[in-house]
Amino acid sequence: MTLDPGSANLDLASALVQQLAASGVRHAVICPGSRSTPLAVALATHSEIRDWVLVDERAAAYFALGMARQLTAPVAILSTSGTAAANFLPAVVEARLNRVPLIVLTADRPPELRDWGAAQTIDQIQLFGSHVKWFVDMPVPVTDDALVRHARATAARAVQTARSDPAGPIHLNLPFREPLLPADLRPSLLGRVMSGHGCHNDDSAQADPGQLVPAAAALDELASQIAREARGIIVCGPGEAPGLATAAAALSEASGYPVLADPLSGARFGAHDRAGVIDAYDPFLRDQETAESLQPELVIRVGAVPISKPLQQFLQARPDRVQVVIDAGTPRDPSHLATSYIIADGTTTLATLADRVANFGGSVNREWLDAWKAVDQPTGAAIASALAREEGPFEGRAVAEVAALLPEGATLVVGNSMPIRDVDAFVRGDRRWLRIVSNRGANGIDGVVSTALGAAAVADGSVVLIVGDLSFFHDLNGLFAAAKFGLDATVVVLNNDGGGIFSFLPQAEQLDAQTFESLFGTPTGLDVSAAARLFGASHARPGNWDDFRRELCRAMRGRGLSVIELVTDRNCNVAQHRSVWAAVAGALRRVAPIGA
Repeated sequence: MTLDPGSANLDLASALVQQLAASGVRHAVICPGSRSTPLAVALATHSEIRDWVLVDERAAAYFALGMARQLTAPVAILSTSGTAAANFLPAVVEARLNRVPLIVLTADRPPELRDWGAAQTIDQIQLFGSHVKWFVDMPVPVTDDALVRHARATAARAVQTARSDPAGPIHLNLPFREPLLPADLRPSLLGRVMSGHGCHNDDSAQADPGQLVPAAAALDELASQIAREARGIIVCGPGEAPGLATAAAALSEASGYPVLADPLSGARFGAHDRAGVIDAYDPFLRDQETAESLQPELVIRVGAVPISKPLQQFLQARPDRVQVVIDAGTPRDPSHLATSYIIADGTTTLATLADRVANFGGSVNREWLDAWKAVDQPTGAAIASALAREEGPFEGRAVAEVAALLPEGATLVVGNSMPIRDVDAFVRGDRRWLRIVSNRGANGIDGVVSTALGAAAVADGSVVLIVGDLSFFHDLNGLFAAAKFGLDATVVVLNNDGGGIFSFLPQAEQLDAQTFESLFGTPTGLDVSAAARLFGASHARPGNWDDFRRELCRAMRGRGLSVIELVTDRNCNVAQHRSVWAAVAGALRRVAPIGA
């Protein structure tokens, strides 16, 4: 053993970082601090890992989450000890529920300083509880080859576990004794350490983490049910996955079932066969008569719970029907109405089902799918017409205008509360390849700006964020990343000066205006343009839709961060939504009922 903790610290940190790199980690978000010095130095000096240094731990963690989701690959995030580490919690929760791979590294005090009043020391053991897939409290470094091997093995296992289906965050807690670095640290020594001296690069962790394959018996039973039952639907919920849209389209073709494509499923936009895609279900399922006429006998659902509340209510209306939930992790079935679960990869399962259903032979009854399309198409047309008539500021038209102007390969990041619901209701899909993402794991409004800028840091195409004013101000620190790293991104702020979604809820009518505004409306009166200037972003507040489109196109073609603010009124917004739903109901009255 050695009396120089600094050398042991750097040896262990370097071994761990070397293995992270060998396992495919290419980005690390580093928050400054003293106790994390060995890991910070090891990450920042590794030639294959790009470091991103951000001072706000909460924003930094969401920035890492945005990166990891955009790349579909693990990203490391590092903090020092104490409450710095605790600030990672919201993003860790989101990563677990949204199945995003993160390698969370927290520095810590050694055991002899814990629970003895040492500065910047809290209990970090299992700090994130069940919100991580795996936790390890690493040993205090000493000069020992066994500990170096343990660090390498732990890093390799961490990456593999983070990536394995379902993906999620891993937490490694690393205690270090002082001095944190060798007293004689020189560039030549650091170069020797980071060149892999004494380390074995285990490339095995870069292998595909594999997929959970469905049991043949379960597939045969479901395929037989599909072949027998003409009235079925395929619900693709949030959770884009490679090939899922194509697999769902293949099953739709084989079965005659419509594909209800949530905007976060990856099935609403794209060049896959779109003949069975239904994307105006949220508006037309608000009509009770239409919803009753389209009730299926068999529901096949993949992904998370759909965004649309009318669709959720539609799925809950018949507890007696067959509902099959396909999920690689813990089944997401809060209504507890699934009659069976298939714990397997959704893409593989749908593709295999399509083949098996097709092998049954016989003709497919297309009348059922045609009935869905007969209401989907006029609903889309009614919405387009209603939006075009809204000449004043309207949040529903804003999201549709943004989506229509996105170029091929763009990423649209959508805030929670009203923006994502408006995207679901008002944005129709087409053959463009677009990514639409949102933090729908925990559905929080925190960290949305940072998530979008994390995506912008590694995206190949344009990145546009649509966010409400409260979400924007809640993560104002996140804008610093754009200024520091020169990121190109566009932020569309729908500013209704408060919590717009609450105006749609019963308490808006149950409470007097003053109480409602105090508790739910929560106007801030903050200046979006001043916030943009603080972080060096351009700002525009267009006064009409021509100007809105012009500013959006300019922003997406330009460099740096652009903030486009649309000022709306919460009460008018409610009335405008209801006007659109009335237009849809009128259009549906002109559609012949099923079986007529």
